[in-house]
Amino acid sequence: MPVQALFKPFHLGALELPTRVVMAPMTRSFSPGGVPNSKVIEYYRRRAAAGVGLIITEGTTVGHKASNGYPNVPQFFGEAPLTGWKKVVDAVHAEGGKIVPQLWHVGSVRRIGTEPDASVPAYGPTEKLKDGQVVVHGMTKQDIQDVIGAFAQAAKDAQSIGMDGVEIHGAHGYLIDQFFWEGSNQRTDEYGGSLANRSRFAIELIQAVRAAVGEGFPIIFRFSQWKQQDYTARLVQTPEALGEFLKPLADAGVDIFHCSTRRFWEPEFDGSELNLAGWTRKLTGKPTITVGSVGLDGEFLQFMVNTDKVAQPASLEKLLERLNNDEFDLVAVGRALLVDPDWALKVREGREQDILPFSREALMTLV
Repeated sequence: MPVQALFKPFHLGALELPTRVVMAPMTRSFSPGGVPNSKVIEYYRRRAAAGVGLIITEGTTVGHKASNGYPNVPQFFGEAPLTGWKKVVDAVHAEGGKIVPQLWHVGSVRRIGTEPDASVPAYGPTEKLKDGQVVVHGMTKQDIQDVIGAFAQAAKDAQSIGMDGVEIHGAHGYLIDQFFWEGSNQRTDEYGGSLANRSRFAIELIQAVRAAVGEGFPIIFRFSQWKQQDYTARLVQTPEALGEFLKPLADAGVDIFHCSTRRFWEPEFDGSELNLAGWTRKLTGKPTITVGSVGLDGEFLQFMVNTDKVAQPASLEKLLERLNNDEFDLVAVGRALLVDPDWALKVREGREQDILPFSREALMTLV
């Protein structure tokens, strides 16, 4: 199967990508003080230089006191972090690539003691107490508006430093997804109850981002069925329910859906070979990004624990077949690109034998 499909340009309004290869967002924790440094700049530049069409940065925290959940994660607010990101943008653009930040609020995943202010508890849809202490602050309507404002401001800042769009992180059991998910959203107001109500926070947030950046600035929305807390979780069980869930998000201003799955080749629903990105494209008419163990023979879950397992490069035949059938528009590559900055170039030149395998060691350094 020829690899050309991966290296055709993609156009959406003002967004022009040289290839269909997308760098998936991957938390790296190499930005002390929340500021991307010269190593981070070089990390992204190298992938653009080797033919990645669109880079989605690692998750970057928005300007809300409880948005962060991990050490050394880059911020997307404040003068020093935004200056650092501007250097990343310029480096990627100089290589002919495009780049968007992934805007992130971890919600109830945050633990007491986390930077930048160790005293701030997690914020989430529903309050949680442990031994009489508030470990998750149940968000008031004012808190909801504050977080929406932080996302809108981050998007505006992304536009002002020359980013090519933004991705809103609505997946994997973080804040926006916590509102979607019945298990974590026990609210009794208009932000809880039915899935339509539980989607209200995301819809208002997307609308605010759209208002902040105007028409024509791409908004990507990442969502998943699975959660970090439950890999078998399903937000919706049928294509009809998926369509009902996605349509209001599309109407609110989403241009591209980034459909996070663990294995891109798995059908999302019985009776069809379409994966989540395939169904999303079919139901919304919007372009989609597929993702999930692209280019590797072992999925990422094996590497969430200390292990000496190695994921070897895998055939792209099934992927190319689906891409050629217009099942989805763009392909996000995670660990294969994390370990090998030249992955796209090697694929393009037919040098699969030179692609580096992935092991946990790759997480220890930025290359």
